[in-house]
Amino acid sequence: MGEFDKESAFPRTSKKNQAGTATIKKRWVALPVKENNPDHMNQLRPASESMEFQRAIGCKFCMTKDSCRTVRSRTKLMNFLVEKGKPQEAESIFYSLIEGGHKPSLISYTTLLAALTMQKRFDSIYPIISQVEENGMNPDSIFFNAVINAFSESGNMESAMETFWKMQENGMKPTTSTYNTLIKGYGIAGKPEESVKLLELMSQEGNVKPNLRTYNVLVRAWCNKKRITEAWNVVNKMIASGIQPDVVTYNTIATAYAQKGALDQAEGVILEMQNNGVQLNERTCGIIMSGYCKEGRIREALRFAYRMKELGIHPNLVIFNSLIKGFVAIMDRDGVDEVLNLMEEFGVKPDVITFSTIMNAWSTAGFMEKCREIFDDMVKAGIEPDAHAYSILAKGYVRAQEPEKAEELLTTMIKSGFQPNVVIFTTVISGWCSAGKMDCAVRVFDMMCQRGISPNLKTFETLIWGFAEARQPWKAEEILQIMTEFEVQPEKSTMLLVAEAWRATGMTKEANRLHGMMNRKEMTSRKEALEKEIPVGNLEKLYQKQTEGVLYSNILQIPSTVTSDMKGSPAPLRKGRMLLRDADFPVECSWLATGSMSLSHSCKFGLRLPIICRKQSQAQHGLYGQLAQSCTAVFLN
Repeated sequence: MGEFDKESAFPRTSKKNQAGTATIKKRWVALPVKENNPDHMNQLRPASESMEFQRAIGCKFCMTKDSCRTVRSRTKLMNFLVEKGKPQEAESIFYSLIEGGHKPSLISYTTLLAALTMQKRFDSIYPIISQVEENGMNPDSIFFNAVINAFSESGNMESAMETFWKMQENGMKPTTSTYNTLIKGYGIAGKPEESVKLLELMSQEGNVKPNLRTYNVLVRAWCNKKRITEAWNVVNKMIASGIQPDVVTYNTIATAYAQKGALDQAEGVILEMQNNGVQLNERTCGIIMSGYCKEGRIREALRFAYRMKELGIHPNLVIFNSLIKGFVAIMDRDGVDEVLNLMEEFGVKPDVITFSTIMNAWSTAGFMEKCREIFDDMVKAGIEPDAHAYSILAKGYVRAQEPEKAEELLTTMIKSGFQPNVVIFTTVISGWCSAGKMDCAVRVFDMMCQRGISPNLKTFETLIWGFAEARQPWKAEEILQIMTEFEVQPEKSTMLLVAEAWRATGMTKEANRLHGMMNRKEMTSRKEALEKEIPVGNLEKLYQKQTEGVLYSNILQIPSTVTSDMKGSPAPLRKGRMLLRDADFPVECSWLATGSMSLSHSCKFGLRLPIICRKQSQAQHGLYGQLAQSCTAVFLN
């Protein structure tokens, strides 16, 4: 390849970036200020403020030594938590040191950086470097390696290499682990060619040599780019250097073949492993098995399961569940039975996923008796059903137009101590809506609220659809007000459902009114977006034109927009009353009636309430009536 040129292969950070970094270092300390929000805030505290804070309540041992016993013990705990995969807890301990007036050590900052890197909080890298410098600490090789790893994980290889060179300028020699980190980083950045240059640089260094991990990382880098030939070249180079590939090496290449659908070549990797004396494992077979299932070649997957038996590898439950799912997808009952028999041969017991997958097949096919039989077999086997299993049953009953059985399932769940979730409740509600029995749908909604389950957007849109199908658009619109009580914001799809409910009954004016509301809301959102993007001085003319457009739109296109007369009675409401009178509609069938009543604080869905004076109600309560303050809501029947 020629002599390695570090300047051309790994350009340093530009002067512009260096200036920006210097500004950050000068103005800010690296420590995120801990607030009350979940992510512990990413705000930074000014340096002078932080120093004054530490001087005011600082630990006297920390002021005289590098660190006190508390700092050392908590830093060890931070390391332990990072190793256990609990970076958030490690970060919290670091903040507790600051709050306690302690001065974190360089090891503390190194561990914090590792914790933030695990959380992919890469914006904290430079601030931590700044904090270390502000506190007058001299970074050691461990800190440098942590910084290189953070930049590499973020894909910022320019900064990673700059840190690499700076580390050497400070008299610290990179280790094999340092090179491995950089090679991994170039793989993440999609530049395996640069990883190869690093491998050559290692060969020029006298004190570092590539190890098994070096080659495995490079193999993965080429495989991620789907350049499997280059990956095999690395394997050959590895063997030539006296290092034998391991199961990780071959699994990486098998994965690359499987991802491109070359399953025959993936199976060929097994032969290569056997020739080189490398023992394959469950993961090797799982990669190939998953590849066949993904390609829809389920019979080939089952054949390979028998081959696993010959290879002395026992398929695990995940593999068997994948096979069952594949046969279920093509509705191959014999295939499912064969997999279940094979599971028994291997002594692998089915779990809730196994049963749920088979249940779903029967449910989708409309055989609910068989679906329920599988469910009962699961319970008899001592396997506790989860929410997904119950949901499959509920959806099946709804699909079979048996909402009463779906609701019975709710009762069964509650009696067995299982709390139904919003998905199951909404499924049952949809069943009653499809059957046109809105009183039953409302009853289930009320039951959900009483059990403390908050309805979501899907729940409300299901009710709106149900009332639309029942030709009760006024009740569909009442849902919008109930949504506000639950702090669920209607979306455009919600408003369109209500508008179509009105249009389906022939009341196009009411449908147009809702479309007008949507248009005005969208215009308001656009104005708010413009306020953030356009300078204030340029907005006056734009607002003036848009406001004129809104006025003309209201006058010409939306005749039912509410405008008050001298007595305070909305003109469109008077038009609505005239329209209802002319059409001889009963009063309780008007959305105006439902929108003008004061509701009891303890009322529930389905209770009929007296209609009070329309004008008095509108003056006191506005277009919509007051809704129940409890979690239940009211509809007029």
